Amino acid sequence: MRKRIAINKDRGHSSLPASHQSKKKKKNSFILPAAVLILALGITYNYYSSWQTSANVFTKFSSDDGNPGNDMNRFWGSYRPQVYMGMKTKSPKSLVTGMMWLRQHSEFALRHTCEQSDNLLKYGWTSHDGLNFGMQDIAERGFNIKTDFVKRPGGNHGGDWTWRISSRKSGSTPVSVSFIFYVATDGQGTLETVTQKASDGSTKIKEITGETEELGKFTIKFPEELNGKATRLHYAKTQAEGLHMITDAVKRKMRAQKGKKNEMFYYLDNNSNTHDLKLPNAKTDVIFYQITVDLPCDIEVIFESGSFKNRPNILSGDIFDTTLASWKEKFDMKFESRFPLELKGFSKAEINFAKAALSNMIGGIAHFYGHSLVQSEYQSTPVASWDSHLLTAIPSRSFFPSGFLWDEGFHELLISKWDRSLSQEIIESWFNKMNVDGWIPREQILGDESLSKVPAEFVVQHTTNANPPTLFLVIESMLKGVDAENISPTDKAFLGRIYPKLKTWFNWFNTTQHGKEPFTYRWRGRKQGSDDELNPKTLTSGLDDYPRASHPSDDERHIDLRCWIALASKAMARISSIIHPNSAEQSSYEATYLALTDPELMNKLHWNADLGIFSDYGNHSDNSYLARKPFQRQNGPPEYRMERVTRRQPELQLVNSFGYVSLFPFLLQLLDHDSPQLYRILEDLGEKDLLWTNYGLRSLSKGDHMYMKRNTEHDPPYWRGQVWININFLAVRALKHYAQGEGQNAAKAQQLYSALRSNLHKNLYKQYTKTGYLWEQYSDKDGTGKGCYPFTGWSALVVLIMSEEF
Repeated sequence: MRKRIAINKDRGHSSLPASHQSKKKKKNSFILPAAVLILALGITYNYYSSWQTSANVFTKFSSDDGNPGNDMNRFWGSYRPQVYMGMKTKSPKSLVTGMMWLRQHSEFALRHTCEQSDNLLKYGWTSHDGLNFGMQDIAERGFNIKTDFVKRPGGNHGGDWTWRISSRKSGSTPVSVSFIFYVATDGQGTLETVTQKASDGSTKIKEITGETEELGKFTIKFPEELNGKATRLHYAKTQAEGLHMITDAVKRKMRAQKGKKNEMFYYLDNNSNTHDLKLPNAKTDVIFYQITVDLPCDIEVIFESGSFKNRPNILSGDIFDTTLASWKEKFDMKFESRFPLELKGFSKAEINFAKAALSNMIGGIAHFYGHSLVQSEYQSTPVASWDSHLLTAIPSRSFFPSGFLWDEGFHELLISKWDRSLSQEIIESWFNKMNVDGWIPREQILGDESLSKVPAEFVVQHTTNANPPTLFLVIESMLKGVDAENISPTDKAFLGRIYPKLKTWFNWFNTTQHGKEPFTYRWRGRKQGSDDELNPKTLTSGLDDYPRASHPSDDERHIDLRCWIALASKAMARISSIIHPNSAEQSSYEATYLALTDPELMNKLHWNADLGIFSDYGNHSDNSYLARKPFQRQNGPPEYRMERVTRRQPELQLVNSFGYVSLFPFLLQLLDHDSPQLYRILEDLGEKDLLWTNYGLRSLSKGDHMYMKRNTEHDPPYWRGQVWININFLAVRALKHYAQGEGQNAAKAQQLYSALRSNLHKNLYKQYTKTGYLWEQYSDKDGTGKGCYPFTGWSALVVLIMSEEF
């Protein structure tokens, strides 16, 4: 704009004939100052408009800080699922507690954060109600660990809690294990140890006292006796650069001592600072207490709040046993009432599997505090957003210990059936991450602990990029059978609080993710003009490497995104009918839903009549492959790398891949019961050479040219054939919906529903029994678990599949 104005200005002077210049001199004396003023005002306005738009990116939607720490019943929790055992509060600078362990007289192998490389035989919650207690089993080679905790309300700061760590040998070989308990501050608060001499002359910690801003004064007590077993006690006080460096801090205080049989014994040394580094950026005070014991053993750690003045007894021993048993009984009763699996004839082992799936979802709820690193088109470099809280379930304790926007909608489908108020708190927490434009970062990487687990290339969040608005799935589920007359006051208040944000979110999608033609939509974020991938990924869709148009362009139309917006418009119409019945807003959302689900328009834009499938549209070639090609480095000999070779030039057309994306009008129940397109989808679903397997629906047809193809040399297939439980859940739910109609589509849907539901829950139970874990995805060939584990996010939807709670 500036350059064009400057050129026009030069022409205004030089292009005038000489005879005209003298005549216009006086007139120009008035015109030029006015033009300069207008130009200056225009530039100022452009700068202001650009600044305002840029500022919006980093401006929170509302002044509400979304602090979820006001509910003292939920103030303490197992909100650190990325460690095997740990607790914290829902506060910005929480006191943090945790446990590590290592087996003595063997190779040094310290367990702390959940790592797939630890190769544990099994670990995970068997029972967890999200509020009062949790029970976890951990299977090492040679021994097992059971971690139980119970909370008790009282006082002003979340009450008391007690851990019990029980460990037993799993064979005849003697086992000696060191359990290392720690307490750490996160930038504020004080910690002190109360010690005494043990009978063997060592120093033992009797208790740790401390005070923080959110907790006030507290005491953490350790056991006086350990069942008479041989023990060795060690402790250390030190500092760390942050909570993410606690493992490094304990290693710095560790010593190794060789025994008579050349066996190594590892212990903490608090007397020497030889291994302590000078840490100018230290902000975490931490105390480690190592209890080494010959198994079996039982260890209790007791936290007592200083504000709990009328404590009836100590939450320990028999009191702990009785309290834990009581909460476990209530958990079992509530589980059967919410998910009546016993009534449906499932075995006790299958029901315990389902309880573990739910408990791992609930036990995988994390609390984070911090900011996102955001890249806007208006800034040259990423900028930090505001600091705030986030309460969220995570997909995987070992591999994805962060909040993911599209995962969270699936998580809440289960959590909301278990604890509606908890689910609503989580949903509001997510909407408190929204800026004034309506954008929500699709991955939440908040705080040092979370940041330490995420590769650098995924940290920055781009303000142009969306994620499927799956939270509308939960809201739709919550409103099933509800209208303005029978909604509960609590639910109506919840909808009232989030409705303004839902409107802004919905508008953001429609103003940033629209396509070139009316009523079309396109995921942003695909890499254009590059041949380094066989099919450039669409990470923003949640389906990553699922094949789209081979050559990304602005002409694309994505059928799944269109369906998500249709679902959102339907949900918005329902909410409007409750919050503002018979309003213009309600009518507008209803009109949008009708337009997006109009069969004639949807078929015109996305129905591939030649193949009988719904398809994306874009600049596409179905004849591409990866080949090794040379490229010349600036210095040195040429190297070779894999690049895409396209044999047939791309052209604008419907994409001919058949898989999950093709099913979205069916998955989100946007087709009429008697739709001919629904008939074709149901016929294709049952074909084994297409998507059907004995373990669930595969993500891409076996006959597709991209089936199980690598996307790059180092990028194996991900959504190109594997069985994913979240999409299979949507399929089972949709089949149940269409089975409730009439005609041949209903009969076919019922047949497929029964078979698919059975295939899914039987395979997940089989793999859990075999491996001890729920998995990220499952092989379409033999049903084995694939990807990361434990994947206690949307794979836990098996509970809803088993119970038929949709």
